[in-house]
Amino acid sequence: MRTRTLGNGGPNVATLGLGAMAMSGAYGPSDRAESVATVHAALDAGVTLIDTGDFYGTGHNELLLAEALRGRRREEYTLSVKFGVLMAPDGRFAGQDGRPEAVRNFLAHTLTRLGTDHVDIYRPARADPNVPFEETVGAVKELIDAGHVRHLGLSEVDAATVRRAHAVHPVVDLQIEYSLLSRAVEPEVLPTLRELGIGMTAYGVLGRGLISGHWSAGHSAGPGDARAHVPRFAEGNVEHNLALVEALRAVATAKGCTVAQLAIAWVASRGEDIVPLVGARSRERLTEALPAAELTLTPDDLAAIEQAVPRGTARGDRYPSAFMAGLGVGN
Repeated sequence: MRTRTLGNGGPNVATLGLGAMAMSGAYGPSDRAESVATVHAALDAGVTLIDTGDFYGTGHNELLLAEALRGRRREEYTLSVKFGVLMAPDGRFAGQDGRPEAVRNFLAHTLTRLGTDHVDIYRPARADPNVPFEETVGAVKELIDAGHVRHLGLSEVDAATVRRAHAVHPVVDLQIEYSLLSRAVEPEVLPTLRELGIGMTAYGVLGRGLISGHWSAGHSAGPGDARAHVPRFAEGNVEHNLALVEALRAVATAKGCTVAQLAIAWVASRGEDIVPLVGARSRERLTEALPAAELTLTPDDLAAIEQAVPRGTARGDRYPSAFMAGLGVGN
């Protein structure tokens, strides 16, 4: 698989990365053995960037990755870890903590769960409104200086916050939602990243499955599936959004690929400084996604995609209303 470099002086990684969140119950139950096999298949296919969060499954995801990565050479993969989200015992979101002492504590537990001596990219999942962001990223800088972390990354912050963090320590990438349905980064955030020499790891490239080509209007999120609370999947919105997917399917059919492959390739086509994260939790979905790394989109293809899914036409917010205020950009 071809590679891309995240930011100036950042890690060189494969064109596609693997997002592991869905392997820990975010979209309902998952099969542990299949999750481990999917990580193995991704590494064997040349995927090198694996993204997780210490709060995914309240530690479950890091322990799962430790199992999946056991026996693999450490230089074979790049670990991206988010921190700072607090969870209650019942799995509910309980706020954020960006205090420097908390950052150090989070990393200590992460290193133990993952069974490694360093994290390649360490990033606050959100900016804690009660802690100056410079203090949070300053703590990561100290961990970099101590050798426990290789690079500073960010997640879901606006352009001004990117600048503030970058002034404390060079940022290699911003992880943020970017897809045909979510393009709010384009006016200000993406130009700022390019001005500063910062890459992007794009998550939600398939809109949490909405533009995968496998979701239907009659489908409902099962128990424990967070999509049951996402406005874009709500009745009245999902039908509109799936009509966009059907228009995209016509373009994909003409191109000789699947809807998912086209949607992933579109994100990858937005620049060599962008690495799409594929949130596969099964080898079947991973196998479908991987060819997107080699799919070249012509100007005519891009025009057809834009016509099928014009910017800003998705209906419904990308997160429940309670979470939208904490995001750096909107939809």
